[in-house]
Amino acid sequence: MSAAPVRVERDGRVAVVVIDNPPVNAGSAAVRSGLLEAVAAVTTDPALEAGVIIGAGGTFVSGSDIREFGQPLADPQLPAVLAAIAASPKPFVAALHGAALGGGFELALGCDARVAAMDAVVGLPEVTLGMIPGAGGTQHLPRLAGVAKAIEIACSGRRVKAAEARHLGLVDAVAEGDLRAAAVAHALALGGRKRPVSALPVPADAPEAVAAAEKAALKAGKGRPPVVAAIAAIKEAVTAPYGEALANERRVFQALRQSPEAAALRHLFFAEREAAKVPGLEGAAARPVERAGVVGAGTMGSGIAACFADAGIAVTLIDQDEDAVARGLARVKQGYDASVAAGRLDGAEAARRLARIRGAVDLAQLADADLVVEAIFEDMALKEAMFARLDAVAKPGAILATNTSYLDVDRIAAATKRPQDVLGLHFFSPAPVMRLLEVVRAAKTSPGALATALAVGRRLRKLCVVAKVGEGFIGNRLYAAYRRQCEFLVEEGALPEEVDAALESFGFAMGPFAVADMAGLDIAWRMRQRLAATRDPRERYCAIADRLCERGRLGRKTGAGWYRYAPGARRGEPDPEVRALIEAASAAAGIARRAIGPEEIRASALATLVREAERVLAEGVALRASDVDLVLVNGYGFPKHEGGPLFWAGRQDRARLDAVIAGLP
Repeated sequence: MSAAPVRVERDGRVAVVVIDNPPVNAGSAAVRSGLLEAVAAVTTDPALEAGVIIGAGGTFVSGSDIREFGQPLADPQLPAVLAAIAASPKPFVAALHGAALGGGFELALGCDARVAAMDAVVGLPEVTLGMIPGAGGTQHLPRLAGVAKAIEIACSGRRVKAAEARHLGLVDAVAEGDLRAAAVAHALALGGRKRPVSALPVPADAPEAVAAAEKAALKAGKGRPPVVAAIAAIKEAVTAPYGEALANERRVFQALRQSPEAAALRHLFFAEREAAKVPGLEGAAARPVERAGVVGAGTMGSGIAACFADAGIAVTLIDQDEDAVARGLARVKQGYDASVAAGRLDGAEAARRLARIRGAVDLAQLADADLVVEAIFEDMALKEAMFARLDAVAKPGAILATNTSYLDVDRIAAATKRPQDVLGLHFFSPAPVMRLLEVVRAAKTSPGALATALAVGRRLRKLCVVAKVGEGFIGNRLYAAYRRQCEFLVEEGALPEEVDAALESFGFAMGPFAVADMAGLDIAWRMRQRLAATRDPRERYCAIADRLCERGRLGRKTGAGWYRYAPGARRGEPDPEVRALIEAASAAAGIARRAIGPEEIRASALATLVREAERVLAEGVALRASDVDLVLVNGYGFPKHEGGPLFWAGRQDRARLDAVIAGLP
């Protein structure tokens, strides 16, 4: 029989209520029931003056048990626990270490005081899961930090470190020594006095500060319902009586947690945990990686070098001449300077990170590297030659990784005498910002090499998704099919701006033609040229993008692509020249152009993604459907609130979806 998840230990006149629900002390029904019993025991024991609530292991309470949110919540629910703490005549102190998030932070806010360890982080991530806090978070947070700061914290879901939490008044003290002892001492210092957050007035924020916080939150959250609801609930802390606002918060929480958006976001939450489970790695040990190398100091290579430096890993950035290396290092410095200017990084830390990167032109400088990432031009012959050279200079056991977006990693590995140590690490641009990392397992990649790559990816704070070798792996293969279908729609009668608008209205961060212009049309053009010799002549092919490239219209960088760009502009304008080119291409292909509405555009593009995703799964390129969803959401702008293409497909009328798929080229 397993031990109870909550136990009470005595420390003189203070009861220490220990939550012990490994691995992260999630606030399950059993934990809530145990807390309710513990609060009652403390309340009725005349020998006790106060209570301290603390987590066993490495954390306080990481949050509620998210598995419960898709079904009716079991009693007792968290508000009942907090009501018991509030009703008890004895004060309770929350002792926070590790994570106190969501329901865990609401539990702490329901206590009379909070003492945090130096490593503690607090936050309310419910909005990022399609909900709002449901146990007083929207009412307690503004009473401590003000409405503007409460909006920022709750709507972003960010984690607030102990020092900032103390500055904002979210915790009463930060313990530098023994947390439990400090919390017990704090409880005794209260002298039996209750200090509920609910009794505090909401600090008066300047109206313009609240308006600015609201505007920023709505922009960052794209006006999604949970963001709107969280802002309204927080503002109610000022306009409504506490009890009424608390009841409204719970009602909205209950409605939102059962919404399609919350279900989609929970799917992605669990998909991330599932992605870390890779078959065949049982017992495989990751090799230590203290020094890395990056070959290619262009935009991608310099970005990858910054990723290593950010993670505390020394890195050597290599290119063929001193000027190229200098440009790469300058690009990294420019990125750090921008972060300092924006307040995301302090100058001293930026300098430390930059100091971890050294430039060189001689591959022999990589002799001590534990991991080398190649990020040169996307050409198979060049990559094969580079890997043969790397094989000659890299030490035994060093991992050799290619950042290729499309090419056959098995062929690249075959250029070395160590194919067991070769794999793909497909970073997304801009590498320091984009969280996704496709880890490509080649046919001969050893379990140890793959385990090392995944460990490094986690150290870089990337979301790692394992793929097998295949043209474009998971993401680029799906996106190439999606882009082709969008080009077919343009050839048939739609305009690029109409396709982009239809897909942005679905929730994509950008439409496919705006994305193509941003990335550069020459990247996909080179891929099409490479595949031209093996293309089935019966396969439909749209040459409009080729015609644009032949005219030097390569996107933003040349001032013209699918759109035209004024100097320095990030957003393009429709171009009559492109429209004329499109109409000529349609006529040359014998296609009578027709009006295509936004609904048909969305249906066609999404059905294409679903069809290709199902092929990728059937071929084993992706391990599981949820991996495909993670890649498209985190790397290609598929809307999070739809959960990814395959999750979305599972919620559609399958007969209708199949009918659209059947009509695709």
